[in-house]
Amino acid sequence: MPPSQLTETVESTPTSIAPSQRESAERRPTPKPLTAGRRGGTEQGFLYFFVVAPFLAVLAMIPVAWGWGISWLDIGLFFGFFLVGGLGVTMGFHRHFTHGSFKAKRGLKIAMALAGSLSIEGKVITWVADHRRHHAFSDKEGDPHSPWRYGDTTKALLKGLYFAHTGWMFDREKTNKQRFTPDLLRDRDIVLVNSLFPIVMLISLLGPALIGGLVTMSWAGAASAFFWGGLVRIFFLHHVTWSVNSICHTIGERPFASRDKSSNFWPLAIPSFGESWHNSHHADPTAARHGTLKGQIDITARVIWFAEKLGWAYDVRWPSPTRTAAKMVTPEAGRTRAT
Repeated sequence: MPPSQLTETVESTPTSIAPSQRESAERRPTPKPLTAGRRGGTEQGFLYFFVVAPFLAVLAMIPVAWGWGISWLDIGLFFGFFLVGGLGVTMGFHRHFTHGSFKAKRGLKIAMALAGSLSIEGKVITWVADHRRHHAFSDKEGDPHSPWRYGDTTKALLKGLYFAHTGWMFDREKTNKQRFTPDLLRDRDIVLVNSLFPIVMLISLLGPALIGGLVTMSWAGAASAFFWGGLVRIFFLHHVTWSVNSICHTIGERPFASRDKSSNFWPLAIPSFGESWHNSHHADPTAARHGTLKGQIDITARVIWFAEKLGWAYDVRWPSPTRTAAKMVTPEAGRTRAT
C-alpha cells in the first residue's frame, strides 16, 4: 500500500453486513493494533537525556555566552547542522518517507534518511510510523500527539499543549511499525540506516565538537562548538518540530477544509522550512509543497524543486491551482483563528 493511502486509512468492521459479506470479513486478517509493546529502559533513558540535556544547555546559554562569547565558527556549525538535520526531517522523514510526495534516487533516499537521523528525533522508521498514525487519527482517539486529547477547556488545552509539544515523547507505548510502515520495513537501505541510529546520534552530538576542536586546535573551541553546534542546536530543532505538533493544531489560520484542527502559523514558516503551513498540509497530505498560497515561504519545497531539476527526485506531487482552490473554504472561514 503506498504511503499516501497508509496515512489516511483507518480499518473498521461494519456492524451490519450480509451473510456473504460476513464470511468474507471473517477471512480478513484482524487489523494490527496501534501500539506494539513498550519502550525499554535504555531507550527511555536516552530519550530523557536528549530532551532534558539540550533544555538545560539553553538555560545556561546566557551566562555562558556572557563569559565566552560565541564565535563565527559556532554560528556556522549551529546553522549548518540545523539546516542538514532540519531538511532531513522535513524533506526526507516527512514529505518523502511518510507521505510519498516524491520519489527519490537511491543516493538521495539514503542521504535524506541519514540527514533526518542527525536531528536526533528518533529512528527513521519510528518517526514515520508515529506520523502516519497521527494522520490516520488526527486530533481523535489514537493520535499520538494531539493537543485536544484532554478536551477543549482552557485547563485541558494547556495540559494538551504540553503533551503534544513534549509530553508525548515520554509515552512508553510504541507505535506498531508492522501496521504503519510495512513498506519501510521491506526497504533494506532504510532498515540499515534505522539500525545505525546510535552511531548517527553520536556524530550529530560530537561532530560539531570535533570540527570546532580541529579548526581552533583547542579544547575551548571544541567545548564551545559542542555547546552551540550540538546541544543548543538540538534544542531549537526539536522545539521547532514539536511546535508543529502543538501550536499548529491550536493557533493560526485555517484557509483549507480538513477533518482536524490543523492550522497555518506563519511565524514558524522559515525555522520549520515550510512545515508550519500545517492546515494546507493536512488538507492535501501528499503534496510536495505545503505553502500553496501567495507569499507562503516553503524552503523544503524549493529544495525538492532543485532535486527534481538535478534528476535526483522525480514523480513530484506538486499541488495544482485547481486542486488547491477546490480545498479552500470561504475567505471568512480562512481568516478565522484556531482556538
